Amino acid sequence: MLTAPLDDHAQLRPLEPWQAPEFLAHIDRARPLVDPWIPWASLTTDLATATATLQRYADLSSADNGRIYGIWLDGVLVGGVMFTRFDTSSGVCELGCWLEEAGQGHGLVTRACRALIDWAFTERGMNRVEWWASAGNTRSTASARRLGMTRDGVLRQRYPYRGLRHDSEVWSVLAQEWPPAGDRSAPSSGDRAEIDRLADLFMGSFTNTGGRHPDLQVIRELFVPEGTIVSNTGNDPVIMDLDAFIEPRQRMLTDGTLTEFSEWEVSARTEIFGSVAHRFSEYRKSGTRDGVRFEGHGHKTTQFLRTRAGWRMSSMAWDDAPHRLPG
Repeated sequence: MLTAPLDDHAQLRPLEPWQAPEFLAHIDRARPLVDPWIPWASLTTDLATATATLQRYADLSSADNGRIYGIWLDGVLVGGVMFTRFDTSSGVCELGCWLEEAGQGHGLVTRACRALIDWAFTERGMNRVEWWASAGNTRSTASARRLGMTRDGVLRQRYPYRGLRHDSEVWSVLAQEWPPAGDRSAPSSGDRAEIDRLADLFMGSFTNTGGRHPDLQVIRELFVPEGTIVSNTGNDPVIMDLDAFIEPRQRMLTDGTLTEFSEWEVSARTEIFGSVAHRFSEYRKSGTRDGVRFEGHGHKTTQFLRTRAGWRMSSMAWDDAPHRLPG
């Protein structure tokens, strides 16, 4: 079984049925973040179901069809990674992860996933590692991107959750692509990975699906203080400073006007020129506004500056569902 240090304070090691009490306490802490995305999280509610979840993975492990590992930070279980599917006959496996709030910001998931991918390719001779994520789970798709995976496509309305159908994104990395050029998964992975991270945090700040609380205040940390955001969805552009952009949207996402909302990139192209950069992206979004379900798409253009504190956004403009202005 794989056991590995992740840093001086964190360790990756197998999760087994005898650890069910610790696992249950952890899932209770993690539930607000992981319940919408991890199928067994909503089913693991007491000691019996926690034991059953870990026993299922123990059975998969004994058959060489799957595995589950915990991430301990300073001796406390804060998350984990798992092979939900491990098919040696086809050489294809599927990797997943979860993390409670106390484990965030340390790069633990990235390092743990790297360890499992290394093991799958070098020790077990697998050919393809897949990563499946809800299209609205921007943290998960950001992890796939940091691991150097390629987005293979979207399976539309693949599964139901709380009365709504959700899209699934499929990402993958092949043995001949590992490790990725430039090691994009490392904490110091470079300019492009940092810009990817800022874009993911921006998109994720709006999410209020599954009981998540949107936090648009994080946008202030992503932009330079003088940043501007422009809506060009009508005939005349609306130019906003950060206050004018954040405050009405935070209110709408928390007062019940706009619920079960998420927005995510489906493609992006970033160009970097010394200390300035530009990103052009296509995005999709879905939610319920005033009780009416909707879906949409559009395009964003974002400019970045390299500052003493790192890359920051300086301006952004977007257009929903491209249209022509009257001539």
